[in-house]
Amino acid sequence: MPAEVLKVSAGSPEIQAIRYAAEFITRGQVIGVPTDTFYGLAADPFNLAAVDEIYRVKGRPETRALPILVNSIEQAIALTRDVPPNFLKLAQKFWPGALTLLADASHRLPRKITANQGRVALRWPNSRVACAIIEQLGAPITGTSANISGSPSCSNVEQLLGQLGDRLPLILDSGDTGALVSSTIVDLRDDTWRIVRAGSVSEQDLASALA
Repeated sequence: MPAEVLKVSAGSPEIQAIRYAAEFITRGQVIGVPTDTFYGLAADPFNLAAVDEIYRVKGRPETRALPILVNSIEQAIALTRDVPPNFLKLAQKFWPGALTLLADASHRLPRKITANQGRVALRWPNSRVACAIIEQLGAPITGTSANISGSPSCSNVEQLLGQLGDRLPLILDSGDTGALVSSTIVDLRDDTWRIVRAGSVSEQDLASALA
């Protein structure tokens, strides 16, 4: 059965649409939502059945962790442990935005979401739709790209339907995100940092923020 597609305003998301989407996540389902980069798969990261469903929907190896989206620095810190000093510097500079920070996960996070590595990838997206869902739930959501693992990321619902249209119950459609590249992923350990995936935020910008 094809996914239900619900139009939502990118700049001023309708509360009815946000509540409707949040209900799916509360029930343990996985839905497609727009972010400021590409469309993502949103689910409850604390619900192990929902996490299993993401891996199934994407065909993603369970050896690869799932990133989490938050809507505040405080929410991100609650999901980490022994927060590196560079974490706050980069979060304050680039969030909300296309920077994902990789740090040691809090013990309250299920190990499965970290692919049993004990590390968590966190991002506060510059997306009113994604942040409204998080606000409605009062909790973070998963943020892995909404595509079949190894296939191109989707910047619009037409692309998303082509890949996962029969695997999702609901997709929120706020139009094309206009994204060309993914978020930059930075691995933070103690006082060191390294780029794991190049993306929207350049190495030069990161170095300047940490100088």
